[in-house]
Amino acid sequence: MGDNNCRSAKWREQTRMVHGGTMRSPFGETSEALYLTQGFVYKSSSAAEARFKGEDEGYIYSRYANPTVTMFEQRMCQLEGAEAALATTSGMAAVTSALLCQLNTGDHVVAARALFGSCRYVIEKLLPQFGITSTLVDGRDIDAWKRAIRPETKAMFLESPTNPTLELVDIAAVATLAREIDAILVVDNVFATPLWQKPLELGAHVVVYSATKHIDGQGRCLGGVVLSSEEWIEENLAEFYRHTGPGMSPFNAWVLLKGLETLPLRVRQQSQSAARIAELLANENSVTGVIYPGRQDHPQAELAKTQMAGGSTLIAFELAGGKEAAFAFQDALEIIKISNNLGDAKSLVTHPATTTHKNLDEDDRILLGISPGLVRLSVGLEDVEDLSEDILQALNN
Repeated sequence: MGDNNCRSAKWREQTRMVHGGTMRSPFGETSEALYLTQGFVYKSSSAAEARFKGEDEGYIYSRYANPTVTMFEQRMCQLEGAEAALATTSGMAAVTSALLCQLNTGDHVVAARALFGSCRYVIEKLLPQFGITSTLVDGRDIDAWKRAIRPETKAMFLESPTNPTLELVDIAAVATLAREIDAILVVDNVFATPLWQKPLELGAHVVVYSATKHIDGQGRCLGGVVLSSEEWIEENLAEFYRHTGPGMSPFNAWVLLKGLETLPLRVRQQSQSAARIAELLANENSVTGVIYPGRQDHPQAELAKTQMAGGSTLIAFELAGGKEAAFAFQDALEIIKISNNLGDAKSLVTHPATTTHKNLDEDDRILLGISPGLVRLSVGLEDVEDLSEDILQALNN
């Protein structure tokens, strides 16, 4: 078996997404090999002993590691600029593992309050069951992060752009605070994608993804990944991962490798279309507000230019008429489908107040800007003119 990791260091991003991390078997297959196996055999008893002692590099059990999963992890490292990664069953498995593996009873977490509903659950409900406290802050306010720090603060957590209102957090500023107190900053980078934002370069310690979204990008399977330095992975996540079992299936890893081959093409096209649709929506009388990181009227447009290389595939917009207008708009769409997923080749729309963020108290939703009239649109790969016509007819239905 050979790999091309040394040669791929000189390749550009799109080439690495096609070839990076590939390990070929003696058969010399073109596509990455799919190793659907639970365990591995050894040439001798002494060879098995050496493998378990760590004296012989190799695979032991697919819950620990698997060749197909390794290829996905290595390709993600090349995309993210990380030293090491471990792939998980889902994005939420990645978030939960990245936090629980490093925290102990008595520790404290500071997190941005604008989070995906399940992430809020982990911070507010799950961590306290283990005696880990947390403080939620307005992620846009760096002074709020400073005020929330305690002597026992060990981790900070944020997503930027946020779900669903696409507000931004200054990752570099929060990373500086974290380093000052020896805390670990974990960034959920799903909305930006690894193409448009590099949290590790901005100072974050750990990056997590729901690979279910843009990395697959075609609605086929679940997956997640945690990326960091080799030291952090080995000292914090590796044992937790081995013994608690959040590892990705080889089949899903193979599907996600196929997704990475087209990720740059898809995200660039989707972002270009999203920018055009955001402009269209901004000129509609029934739309009272549009939030898109690539627009000059975004509340944090300058920060977007500083830490993001592109806009997003996501748009949030407010419809006059509240929930009734939002539902009528969604139900009138013909091409765009109603779904709580995002990053898909198919354009998808959802009403956050009644789906992804329905478990938040109404006061919390209003505080986050998740009003009854807010709609989140994930722009796909359809012809942008068809999408525009579909949106206009739904707005005027």
